[in-house]
Amino acid sequence: MTPMTMTKEDFAGLGAPDLVYVREIKASDLLDEAVQMKDVEIDPGQSLYAVHSADGERLAVMIDRDTAFAAAVAHELEPVSVH
Repeated sequence: MTPMTMTKEDFAGLGAPDLVYVREIKASDLLDEAVQMKDVEIDPGQSLYAVHSADGERLAVMIDRDTAFAAAVAHELEPVSVH
């Protein structure tokens, strides 16, 4: 079987266009990416929750899972968990 290559557009078309994925990340991942956050104190070992579009683009980072899901729903998106 030949491996299939998918583009960002292919991934974006998976599921529904309003489907987003919520997954746990470590705060240190953000700090490693040199994300600028003014007036925010975060423990590098703290767990945060990232909301991603189907193509993997990170749309938001929230302090907890419930807030990540609520924010997605508030923006008329359908959140699902990624383990």
